[in-house]
Amino acid sequence: MKDRYFGDRAFYGRIFAVMIPILIQNVITNFVSLLDNIMVGQVGTEPMSGVAIVNQLLFVFNLAVFGMQAGAGIYAAQFHGKGDYKGVADSFRIKLISNMVLVAIALAILRGFGSPLVELFLHEGEGGLDLAATHGYAMQYLAIMLLQLLPFALSQTYSGTLRETGETRIPMISGVTAVFVNLVGNYVLIYGKFGAPQLGIRGAAIATVLSRFVELAIVVGWTHSHPGRNPFIKGLYSTLRVPADLAKQVAVMSAPMFANELLWASGTTFLNQCMSLRGIEVVSAINISATVNNLFSCGYFAMGTAISIMIGQILGYGDLERAVDEDRKMIVFTGILSLGLAAVMYSVAPLIPQLYNTTETVRSIACSLIRVIALMMPIEALTMACYFTMRSGGKTIIVFFFDSFSTWVMNVPLAFCLAHFTSVPIVPMYAIVYGTYFIKLAIGLVLVKKRAWVNNLV
Repeated sequence: MKDRYFGDRAFYGRIFAVMIPILIQNVITNFVSLLDNIMVGQVGTEPMSGVAIVNQLLFVFNLAVFGMQAGAGIYAAQFHGKGDYKGVADSFRIKLISNMVLVAIALAILRGFGSPLVELFLHEGEGGLDLAATHGYAMQYLAIMLLQLLPFALSQTYSGTLRETGETRIPMISGVTAVFVNLVGNYVLIYGKFGAPQLGIRGAAIATVLSRFVELAIVVGWTHSHPGRNPFIKGLYSTLRVPADLAKQVAVMSAPMFANELLWASGTTFLNQCMSLRGIEVVSAINISATVNNLFSCGYFAMGTAISIMIGQILGYGDLERAVDEDRKMIVFTGILSLGLAAVMYSVAPLIPQLYNTTETVRSIACSLIRVIALMMPIEALTMACYFTMRSGGKTIIVFFFDSFSTWVMNVPLAFCLAHFTSVPIVPMYAIVYGTYFIKLAIGLVLVKKRAWVNNLV
């Protein structure tokens, strides 16, 4: 029993070698994001709500980038496991071209329809907050944040490929450096320190844009200056052509992955829009609780990424039974890790909302939402482990139905009905909607056990 569900010291050592750099980067990034959120929150509830709405829209773009390059990333990991560096380079080129197209589309949508999209989240609540002011803050923030779309997409192209080839340290360094640039920039530009102008949320946006370019410079500079460590980079830009067969295979695999990330992100945004019908205070409270959740979920997200990389490489090597065995043990470890994280998150729930310059109503709602999230964390963590397991074997259509299809079939209709046809308060509404994760986890465990994901693509 122990050998079936728990590995030896060498096994966990390999997990930590992949997981820890990703975890450190995510923890620092999300901790600084929390500080960033608190800084914006000190300006006032309306600016914080405006920023939260824009970040919700940008969240859809960010997830679309991840989805766009996911299929090529699966091939890159398995090509690397096989030792085929030309295959890795071709996978990189596919990511690059796809992400540039996505940036162009996102710019067109957000520049043309940013204002009406923001207005979807603006509804009167109990606190008498100024909706027009919130809209104005959101549009100021969005106008500057559009400048970070391109460097973000390019950074993810490079960082993702480095991780898939086993180099997790440099993406960690670039990400950590960027978040500290963002933190310092926020302090200087939001509050007007060291002789700088006091720019409020515009300062927060400028700091974010600067941090994206810093992150891009580090990851690109290191990759191209170490061709021995990154064989795929040699002659990378001598052509942008890729083998037609590979492009077709990646497209077939990427299409459901892209649709999955896009639909899941848009589904999450739609859920938050439904909940915003309970008042603009809910937008601020969800913003606070989501920021806290992002920090505490770093542990099981890093484990999910480790599952995708390690199991993908083992599958590419061709050792299928070992992949099944190690995946089972990694899922068990994910569950244990999430229990500890959930306990800590539940305990600190009353403390973090007090750091914001907002109303007691917002603080109370945020505390309750954080505790709901903490109670659901082990279920969500195990569900994510199942998701990354299926993704490592390239079963992208299964992943699509498992992830985004379930969001739009279960969560979205439930949230819409509760928001529009009942007077259920926000906290029980939130708990009911996200309680559907129990169903999703049961489906995920069945799919993993059936071993449809055990697949060598290369």
